[in-house]
Amino acid sequence: MIRVLIAEDVRILRETLAAVLELEDDLEVVAAVERGDQIVPAALESRPDAAVLDIELPGLDGLSAAALLTERLPECRVVVLTGFARPGYLRRATASGVSGFLLKHSPPGDLVEAIRKVVAGEQVVDPQLAMAALRKADNPLAAREVDVLRMAATGAEADEIAVRLSLSRGTVRNYLSSAVMKLNARNRVDAIRIAADEGWL
Repeated sequence: MIRVLIAEDVRILRETLAAVLELEDDLEVVAAVERGDQIVPAALESRPDAAVLDIELPGLDGLSAAALLTERLPECRVVVLTGFARPGYLRRATASGVSGFLLKHSPPGDLVEAIRKVVAGEQVVDPQLAMAALRKADNPLAAREVDVLRMAATGAEADEIAVRLSLSRGTVRNYLSSAVMKLNARNRVDAIRIAADEGWL
């Protein structure tokens, strides 16, 4: 019997996932949580063989939770579900020790098979996500532009970024402006989103 943990913040989706998986003779849902920060404690208590995690979770995002889960319970294989085919997500998932990566609109049978495969030691990646990652453009940003955008993504303002990176405030503003232009972004927030989606941050 394959023991499965589910993490999904939308109750109807969480309960539907559990119901679909419970229809299988070889799958048993041993825990279902609604927050990312509940994943590791629930897994340590229920000892699942596989965890199905949504990326967008309150408390802690699914990829960060996957990294913690892989560290604390390495025998548990992780399958991540996302609504978006973003190459950056796939790269982060791989770095987090995720074994499977599927789009939420995949047929239920694909998820069932993915769980069986990852527990057997295989890797499973949605073909659409794999193609998006292969088509990924080269990063047009300079290393310092990436550093500045990464810090801006944490909410740091130009003055704080300047101090932490030993730059002048004007240089920080120039790097931000340059990154916005190179990414054809509307503003700094849009530049951060684009760079994060592409896996450049």
